[in-house]
Amino acid sequence: MALLYVTDLAYPARGRRYCDEDIFLTARLREHFPLALCHPLDATALMPGFDAVIVRNSGPVLHYQRAYEEFRAAARAAGTPVYNPLTGRGDMAGKQYLLDLTAAGHPVIPTVDDPADVHLLPKTAEYAVKPKQGADSIGLTFTTRPEGPAGEVLVQPRIDFAYEVSFYFVDDAFQYALYAPDPARRWELVPYEPTDADLAFARRFVEWNTLDHGIQRVDACRAPSGELLMVELEDLNPYLSLDVLPDAVRESFVTSLVGSLHSFLSRK
Repeated sequence: MALLYVTDLAYPARGRRYCDEDIFLTARLREHFPLALCHPLDATALMPGFDAVIVRNSGPVLHYQRAYEEFRAAARAAGTPVYNPLTGRGDMAGKQYLLDLTAAGHPVIPTVDDPADVHLLPKTAEYAVKPKQGADSIGLTFTTRPEGPAGEVLVQPRIDFAYEVSFYFVDDAFQYALYAPDPARRWELVPYEPTDADLAFARRFVEWNTLDHGIQRVDACRAPSGELLMVELEDLNPYLSLDVLPDAVRESFVTSLVGSLHSFLSRK
């Protein structure tokens, strides 16, 4: 099975080097699969020459939205397997899941997409407002009076959280957790030892997403009350921060990914 590995090696991520992670992962995956790398803008044209596509650090879709939609349509029309599968309900499908999970009473940062509905949110001194189609904090502002077109912005209470923590899964299997002890230096991550309650929290969102294969990252913050609130369910191209992991954990992740890919591709 030949894999087309989609990545933007030149994407300028703040505090991170996407290219290093993909160089490492492709070197390891090449031990098990023939593969080639390509930029997301080239994926649709190159896809017919491969058995499957794996989307990794391809950058925010909003920078190439039309090309991404064309890629999804072409993959579905040709029946080409894409990993992660295109049925994800998290970031892969936009930010609507934040509204749906809020309405369903899940432990997420409360979210509305109409400033006129700010009264539905917990009262706070400031609100976070960002584009509904945004990513990577692009367009994020903090204000005491949220404004913007209904349906085009997300409004959330600004939470004075203790720290952010991310839980990483391959398929439905937990792999590791990382956190940023200093909220002002959110990209400086270190390993985090989750409690049983922490893992139960993260798993509920992985189960809600119903992906049978793929890499998922559940981002959360520790609220002043002590509870975890989900910030983001990244199921399109989550950065994995493999460089900060102990060697044994990194090797275990690679083994899990290879096993997941073999299982996924065996269905073709």
